[in-house]
Amino acid sequence: MKKVAILGRPNVGKSSLFNRLARERDAITSDFSGTTRDVKKRIVTISGNRDFEILDTGGIDYSSELFSKVAQLSLRASEEADIILYMVDGKSIPDAEDRELFYTLQQQNKPLALIVNKIDNDKEEERYWDFLEFGADMTFPMSVSHNRYFNEFYGWLEEYISPREEIIAPKEIEELGYSEKIIEEVIRDINQTKEEIDNKISVAIIGRVNTGKSSLLNTLLGEERSVVSNVAGTTIDPIDEKIEHNGYEVTFIDTAGIRKRSKIVGIEKYALGRTTTMLEKANLVLLILDSTSGVSELDERVAGLIEKHRLACLIVLNKWDICDDRTYEDATEEIRDELKFLHYAPYITISAKTGLRVHKILDQITAIYERYKQRIPTSKLNDAIREAQNRHHIPSHNGATVKIKFATQYETKPPKIALISNRPDGLHFSYKRYLSNYLRSKFDFEGVPLDIVARKRGERLDDEDASL
Repeated sequence: MKKVAILGRPNVGKSSLFNRLARERDAITSDFSGTTRDVKKRIVTISGNRDFEILDTGGIDYSSELFSKVAQLSLRASEEADIILYMVDGKSIPDAEDRELFYTLQQQNKPLALIVNKIDNDKEEERYWDFLEFGADMTFPMSVSHNRYFNEFYGWLEEYISPREEIIAPKEIEELGYSEKIIEEVIRDINQTKEEIDNKISVAIIGRVNTGKSSLLNTLLGEERSVVSNVAGTTIDPIDEKIEHNGYEVTFIDTAGIRKRSKIVGIEKYALGRTTTMLEKANLVLLILDSTSGVSELDERVAGLIEKHRLACLIVLNKWDICDDRTYEDATEEIRDELKFLHYAPYITISAKTGLRVHKILDQITAIYERYKQRIPTSKLNDAIREAQNRHHIPSHNGATVKIKFATQYETKPPKIALISNRPDGLHFSYKRYLSNYLRSKFDFEGVPLDIVARKRGERLDDEDASL
């Protein structure tokens, strides 16, 4: 699939064009210079059947150490791309720095278009002519915010992006007059097509600011994919990157660091909303804690988001290489004490900076996901429930006997188990917690939340009344 990178200096409208092509407000846009800092990617379709990957890059600016790192990632994205769109601000006069950057990109000998943005009406189109001095093969006036002048631009893209191959159904093949042998081969291919395998994992990397989330992502990928800086709040837009491991396609989402609401400033207010939105799409969370500072009140609030979305979880204690004054036992005891609601989550001590034990995280992720999507056979589940009742009988409720007639797992990701009872309201929370612990001892649910609900026979299972 072709890759199309949008480059340019800050505040020229790159993220707005990205959103327009993606047909959703995905990338954060604002009047703040340097809003986009990491490379954001999405699959885009134009003309109904032409697919490509669009890359939104940070503004190329060398005014500070942080922005210089952003610029390096942006230029690296241009090398990765097949087609480059260089965007300038049409409300200003041609700039020498823009001209120099454009000539540098020309040396890559790829399809390269100059996009003159913010040409909002016919009268302003006169300013577009000033940019023809760049000598670009194609120069397009455009108003992204007003959705103007896009047709010619789309036509140019279509020259380099081929339409996807359409699958012809057997009936259509027959109408086209193909031989019976070809028809039989197509039908055989369709019948041999395997059912889609559940091998895609969406992993959100979450934590408070400056715990090392972006450093961990870069170490996992083996390349600098996310901007790393000592400046708190460097990551703003959630970014994602795919990697193959153990037969799984793992998509990592590096989310913005979370800080106290009273300390959220500027564009960080957008980041918090995007982080919670990305959690709704995730299956599993890497909760990154700073092992040098212990578990804070804010860490507890961040962890509460995992509980809220009922996600699988691995707790990652980062910066273990400089954690000299704490033992492993002290650190894990504190986690269990402060994050009781994540009692099911395993933990690992790492150093994203040195790579200490980072390689083990991928194996943990795939193993936890296997448990997250597992379905316990009904017969084995009921055997375990009977064993648990024999060991510890169900307490009566207001003098009435409470019975569990049978149990069934009615959902996965996370596993959800229904206990069909004569008096579901009489099944006390503490007993359901006991059953949950017993099931965890019988089946491997490490890293996975387990939901147990009590219902009468024939009652709907939509609403949960216990999360254990």
